[in-house]
Amino acid sequence: MRVLVLTGAGISAESGLPTFRDADGLWEGHDPTAVATPEAYAADPDLVHRFYDERRAALARVEPNAAHRALARLDQHLGDDLLVVTQNIDDLHERAGSRHVLHMHGRLRSAWCTACDERSHWTGSLGDRPPCPACGRPYLRPDVVWFGEVPHGMEQIERALWAADLFVSVGTSGVVYPAAAFVQYAAAQGTRTLELNLDASDTSDDFTESRRGPATSLVPAWVDELLGG
Repeated sequence: MRVLVLTGAGISAESGLPTFRDADGLWEGHDPTAVATPEAYAADPDLVHRFYDERRAALARVEPNAAHRALARLDQHLGDDLLVVTQNIDDLHERAGSRHVLHMHGRLRSAWCTACDERSHWTGSLGDRPPCPACGRPYLRPDVVWFGEVPHGMEQIERALWAADLFVSVGTSGVVYPAAAFVQYAAAQGTRTLELNLDASDTSDDFTESRRGPATSLVPAWVDELLGG
């Protein structure tokens, strides 16, 4: 069986990782979407760096949860027949043990040099303009996909959607495209689709089946079911 799993903010929120928006919808008085565009970076790079530096620091304080670990267990059983496509920029899937992960919106613990196009593993701050490990020039930016930029790996994702026997969405809102359209794409191929989400999403009606509850409960139960107990 070939399985494609899409994960969103809901799975990492259960590890205690703040979602993109704070509870009041603002960050330092700004709409977070306003600091996640190339235009925002050009206008005020210090502000944008501070936003992502804080999220990088928060990531260091959390650990993978039962849902991440269950998907890693599924990875051990299915190998190349599983692809986890995540909208999250954290590394909790990898830290849980998953090997087949595609970060369509980039990685928080990566820095992209706009001078030489190299990407480097990064855990510290970018706000003080450190030199690129590859070329030495101070042109590192967060290696994340901002609004208006093209998500990573779309051709690979499209091939996986074509080939999948089962498409599963975990902890997603169904409002961010192109990921929100994956269920319609899978359904058009006759693929079985399953949603595991705390609440109904904007695309719940498009799934063959939807289950409600915390990812830390639903995902381990589903993996047990898929693997036969």
